[in-house]
Amino acid sequence: MFPITSSDAVISGILVLILSFVFNTSSKKTGFWNKFYKFVPPLLLCYFLPGILNSLGIIEAAGSGIYFFTSRYLLPASLVLFTLSIDIKAIMKLGPKAVIMTLTATAGVIIGGPLAILIVSTFAPDVVGGAGPDAVWRGLATIAGSWIGGGANQTAMKEVFGASDKLFSAIVAVDVIVYSIWMAVLLYGAGIHAKIDKWLKADTSSIDYLKERIDRKRIESERKPETKDYFNILAAGIGITAISHFLADYIAPYFAEYYPWLAKFSLTSHFFWVVLLATSGGFILSFTRAKNLEDVGASKFGTVFLYLLIASIGMQMNIFAIFDNPGLLLVAFIWILIHAVLLIIVAKIIKAPLFFLAVGSQANIGGAASAPVVASAFHPSLATVGVILAVMGYAVGTYGAWLCGILMRIVSNQ
Repeated sequence: MFPITSSDAVISGILVLILSFVFNTSSKKTGFWNKFYKFVPPLLLCYFLPGILNSLGIIEAAGSGIYFFTSRYLLPASLVLFTLSIDIKAIMKLGPKAVIMTLTATAGVIIGGPLAILIVSTFAPDVVGGAGPDAVWRGLATIAGSWIGGGANQTAMKEVFGASDKLFSAIVAVDVIVYSIWMAVLLYGAGIHAKIDKWLKADTSSIDYLKERIDRKRIESERKPETKDYFNILAAGIGITAISHFLADYIAPYFAEYYPWLAKFSLTSHFFWVVLLATSGGFILSFTRAKNLEDVGASKFGTVFLYLLIASIGMQMNIFAIFDNPGLLLVAFIWILIHAVLLIIVAKIIKAPLFFLAVGSQANIGGAASAPVVASAFHPSLATVGVILAVMGYAVGTYGAWLCGILMRIVSNQ
């Protein structure tokens, strides 16, 4: 079946129409759509509607430049716009529990992958078998990259462990499906977090303090934006992104030429440096007058950029690819279950609120694309906390994913 369109101009229009539809319907306070979105998170549709169009052959994502544009330009810009308004003093008051839960989430991914392979191999060894580039553990190693840091690390793990393109296509579908279902669980939890926090016996005073501080500051300083303000927002986001690309053009090749062994840590990856430098640039701006751009909606621009990225990720998904090896879904579900159980145990022990569990998990599983979204589901003011924890995920992502891949290779006896 030939696609109806492979034009980036047409596909980008379709993606924007989908996002407009999702956000307009999810804002309804009554009626069918209000009930519908109580069970189906809007973010899930932002992934799956474009994915369905690609899977049915209505659009042709292969060869499209849309994902490259959104990931290389809009994602770094959104990170800048999210981080430039960070209130460091307030966030420091959150205490160590946020960091503990984020690192616990990382540990859950690292040990969850090998354990899932071991469990499935006891009753369905063919599911986790394969040889050469089609060895399943190689594909699962790319999920480890995705689940500890995001797409940049996933691509890095594909190159490091040499997964075949055919296997990788199936793995991407499994990744997005399981990740989206897990996010739906977390978003549902956000709606009943008071009950869960009570069960965890969690102290939420630090989170309440941060919400009140940010909201009070926003109310006191918010003003009606002018045209120049919009251009200043774009100048900050796109400008820092441009500088990040410029520097990455020199830094990544330098490491690749003189320290090629650092590739395992993504230090030879151009994209890794762009993300790191953009986030650092936003952090530096938070100490300047540029932080006042939040008063005129900087983070709202960042959110728009972020959802354009999410839709472009979704459009690459071939839902039917999982039927090549449906058992991969079982492996991934066991994996995410181990991740979740470890988080719950640690949260119960240290009495961490659900917010830290959910955002710590998404700082790994979804990275910068979803941690702010999950954080804002608890309260819009908390999106910046998601960004900070996602940056931590990037920092440990490649090493953790590499370690997970090595462990999966060992348990696969290859």
